[in-house]
Amino acid sequence: MLVQVDNDVAAREYVQGIYETVVKRNPNETEFHQAVKEIIESLIPVLTKQPKYMKHGILERIVEPERLITFRVPWVNDQGITQVNRGFRVQFNGAIGPYKGGLRFHPSVNASIIKFLGFEQTLKNSLTGQPIGGGKGGSDFDPKGKSDNEIMRFTQSFMTELYKYIGPDTDVPAGDIGVGAREIGYMFGQYKRISGAHESGVLTGKGIIYGGSLGRTEATGYGCVYFVNEMLNSKGLSFEGSTVVVSGSGNVATYSIEKAIQLGAKVVACSDSNGYIHDKNGICLETVRRLKEVERTRISEYVKEHPSATYHEGCNGIWSIPCDIALPSATQNEIDEESARLLVSNGVKAIGEGANMPSTLEAIDVFLQAGVLFGPAKAANAGGVAVSALEMSQNSMRYSWSFHEVDDKLHAIMKNIYRSAVQAAEEYGHPGNLVVGANIAGFTKVADAMIAQGVV
Repeated sequence: MLVQVDNDVAAREYVQGIYETVVKRNPNETEFHQAVKEIIESLIPVLTKQPKYMKHGILERIVEPERLITFRVPWVNDQGITQVNRGFRVQFNGAIGPYKGGLRFHPSVNASIIKFLGFEQTLKNSLTGQPIGGGKGGSDFDPKGKSDNEIMRFTQSFMTELYKYIGPDTDVPAGDIGVGAREIGYMFGQYKRISGAHESGVLTGKGIIYGGSLGRTEATGYGCVYFVNEMLNSKGLSFEGSTVVVSGSGNVATYSIEKAIQLGAKVVACSDSNGYIHDKNGICLETVRRLKEVERTRISEYVKEHPSATYHEGCNGIWSIPCDIALPSATQNEIDEESARLLVSNGVKAIGEGANMPSTLEAIDVFLQAGVLFGPAKAANAGGVAVSALEMSQNSMRYSWSFHEVDDKLHAIMKNIYRSAVQAAEEYGHPGNLVVGANIAGFTKVADAMIAQGVV
C-alpha cells in the first residue's frame, strides 16, 4: 500500500512538472495548454499503476510534436490583389501509423489550435483500433464569402507547399472546419498535378467518383450519436422521445441531427457562427441542408420558411434551451462553466462532444459532478477519422465497400471505443468516467508502441 501511495505522489509530481514545462516552452498557446492539462492529469492512475511510462519518459515525448511545419500561402483574389495566409501541419505522433488528421480553414487557426488538435488526434486515432498516428493542419484562411475560383486558387497554393510533407504512407490529411468536398477536390487535383501520380490514399474525404468512401460524409455525426446511444443504453435510456440540442450546422451537426431523428429524437435547435435557431416543433433538416450546403447562406434564413421557429443572435444562448441530450458540434470551448450549469439545471442527461474539445475543463467538471453521461470528443467524435482509415484501406485495395458495410463497421468501431473507455475507467479506479477511460485507453497503446520502438 505504501508503494502505491509513493507511486501516486511521484506520478502527480511528474505530471505537474510536465505541464509546467509545456507552458514554459509554449507561451500563450492556451488551447494547447488546456488539452495537455486535461489529458495528462487523467493519466495519473495509469502512471501510478505502471511507472514504466515515467521511467521511459513517455510524457516528455508525447506532449512534444515530432514536427510542426509552418508555411506561407500566397494567392490572388478575384480583384487581382495578392493575399497571404499562413499554413500549418503538425505531425504529432507516428508511433502506431502514418499521421492522420484533418485540415481546418478558419481565421482562428494558429499554432496553439493546430497543436491541441494534433495531440487530441493522437489519442483519438489510437482509440479507433486502427494503425494511424496523430496529425492536424490548416490555415487562417477564411473560406466564407469567397468565390469558387478564390477557393481553388488558395487551396492550390496551400497544396503546392503541403504536398512535400504528405503521402499515403507518411501523412494523410482530411477535412475539418472550412474544408469540405470542394476543398478536398481542389487539393487532390493539385497534388496529382504536382506529383504526377493518382495516389488516392494521400487525402481522405474525397469524392466517391475518384476514390472516396461511402459513409465518410456522415461518419462523424453518425458516430457521435452511436457513441451517445451506447452511453444511454447503459442506463436504460435512448434517443427515442428525447429532446436534443445540436450546435453547429456543418457536416458533423447535420448528420448528428439526421441520425438522432432516425432514432426517434426531436432536435429543436442548431446554430452557425452568427446565432442559433430554436424550433419547438423540431428542426426541418431538409431546410437546414439546403441553406448551408446548397445556398451557402446563414442559418437565420430558416425562420422565413418556418414561422414556429425563432432566431437568436450569438451562440451561447443555445445551451439555455432545455434538452435531454446536448451534442456540441461547432468548435472548441463553446460550452463554458455557466452554460454547463444551465444545461444541468434544465435536466440534461447526456452530452456527446461532436466537435473537438467543445467543453472547457470547468464545464466538464460540472457535468461529471452532476452525474451527467459525458462522451468526450476523442471518443465520441472519432467516427470521422475511423471511416477515413476505412477509406485508406479501400484505396490500398483498389476496392470499395457499400454504404451499409461502412456504416456497420463504423457502428462496431464506436461500440468498441465505448467499451474500451469503460473498461479502462474501471481498471484504473474511475468507473463511469469516460474522460479518464478514453484518455487512458488511447494513451497506453501509443505509449507501449513508443517503448517498443526505443527513444525516437
